[in-house]
Amino acid sequence: MSLLEQTIASIACEIPGATRVFHKFKLDFCCGGQQPLKDAIAHRNLDAALVVAELEQVQQLPSEDTDWRTAEPAALIDFILERFHALHRIQLPELARLARRVEHVHSDKPGCPLGLADHLLYMQQEMESHMQKEEQILFPMLKAGHNNMVQGPIAMMRFEHEQHGEGLEELSRLTNDITPPEGACVTWRALYTGLTQLREDLMQHIHLENNILFANATLPQ
Repeated sequence: MSLLEQTIASIACEIPGATRVFHKFKLDFCCGGQQPLKDAIAHRNLDAALVVAELEQVQQLPSEDTDWRTAEPAALIDFILERFHALHRIQLPELARLARRVEHVHSDKPGCPLGLADHLLYMQQEMESHMQKEEQILFPMLKAGHNNMVQGPIAMMRFEHEQHGEGLEELSRLTNDITPPEGACVTWRALYTGLTQLREDLMQHIHLENNILFANATLPQ
């Protein structure tokens, strides 16, 4: 099957480095990962040959990335906790602090992301609630192998992932797609660098859960 016929999620799982290409072309491989690549490309009016060429290029590169599809659920869960849950708890409050400062100092300037600090605090609250449910309920069940009992919790987590995706869309709207205006100060640029990293981390986080951890748990036994 050609790359264009495959879903974005399957490509993200199969090709190490594919997510970097998807970030570059702003293709959603986490919440929107179940659509074929050709449909996602058409929706964004991209050059299909260019996207495929870049994917084929990274496909040829050696990779040291872990293939989480074959890992034990406990190993993937531990990685998610250490790499993403702990990180988001640091990222979001610090980014909200920087956003508040930018809004306070530059509120009269074109392009100032008014409302961004409040939105980041809202995202922080939603993420904290979501992560606690995973840590206290779903992840222990998955580690114990109780896959027959996780369908409901997984459905809820997938739904909340969609909400996180909407949060990223609002973040993009408030910041001109995380693009600082010409002449932006150091703090403003540091804020947008951090927002870019948050977006990439959160999308990778959701991808690993939706397309690998949850998908494996719901496979027919």
